[in-house]
Amino acid sequence: MNPGILQAACEAELARLWAENADGAHDLGHVRRVLANARRIALDEGGADETVLIPAAILHDAVNLPKDHPDRARASRRSGQAAAGFLATLAGYPAASIPAVAHAIEAHSFSAGIAPETREAAILQDADRLEALGAIGLARMFLVAGQMGGALFDAEDPLARHRPLDDRRFALDHLEVKLFPVAETMRTAAGRAMAQERVEWMEAFRARLLREAQ
Repeated sequence: MNPGILQAACEAELARLWAENADGAHDLGHVRRVLANARRIALDEGGADETVLIPAAILHDAVNLPKDHPDRARASRRSGQAAAGFLATLAGYPAASIPAVAHAIEAHSFSAGIAPETREAAILQDADRLEALGAIGLARMFLVAGQMGGALFDAEDPLARHRPLDDRRFALDHLEVKLFPVAETMRTAAGRAMAQERVEWMEAFRARLLREAQ
């Protein structure tokens, strides 16, 4: 199936599924960046099937639940089911590829805890986790913290040297609680290199932020 046609069809389905439920951290820009990350990693790693990678990247957040939703850990499974149902009706899409798409989507989620069993699943997991790192990662972190009513940081102890980390209250704590550890979970060599560069930038940003806050 033509990659451009496949991408356009998947984006149209995503728009239908999201309707008015997209947010600043999960929008068309996000899924297109994930796809771009996936393509870059696939180019470096070799051997990935775009017929699987394109719909998996575009539809990985088809069921988009807030971070604090009680069913958050099941969102990737529900997204995989939604993608599979759509692809089964898409003229010209190979039915044999549908299970691989569903698995890649299910395994991309950090909260789901599903290990990727295919190259495409490992690539998608890395591609999506890169969105939590670097400048984009910081922008999304502060956006979500604001949506959940959190503060930028603890002015008295921004690095949590004398208190427990609490990323529900303080956005900056999320670096140590979640984002820096995410970089250690990358599955591919290309993903690890990209993650490390982004982590170094985030560390530099934090240092600059704290200097300005003094």
